[in-house]
Amino acid sequence: MHKIGMFDRKDALSLDGFAGSGADWLARYKPYIEDGKTTVTSPHKIYGPETNDLVLQLRKQGIDKVVLAGMSANLCTESHLRELLEQGFEVAVVADATAAAQVEEGDGYAAALVNFRFLANTVWSTEEAVAAMRAD
Repeated sequence: MHKIGMFDRKDALSLDGFAGSGADWLARYKPYIEDGKTTVTSPHKIYGPETNDLVLQLRKQGIDKVVLAGMSANLCTESHLRELLEQGFEVAVVADATAAAQVEEGDGYAAALVNFRFLANTVWSTEEAVAAMRAD
């Protein structure tokens, strides 16, 4: 993440230099992110959303249910899950839309899956998440 400059933006509120910066959106996702309906929060600093405006943005839009997926299951995804639950949100985790490092000491993804089952309101596959969103 550091090698591609993911965290190198000078200002979380400015889009100057964002396009092509390494922190820019993947082209295939831009139509969904830049659709005029999607809210982008300021970046989180370590693992969880405690230092950004995620909870504020969700509350301003009256959102109380979150579908969660992400890059690092046992770090960022799990930290967001824990904080969103503490803040009173209902959280579904999409288990096959996240991953984690495997190191000599253990498998971060396997550890996260155990905790997802203990913590989340539900754990879905991508297929189940899409079906649930279409049903609403």
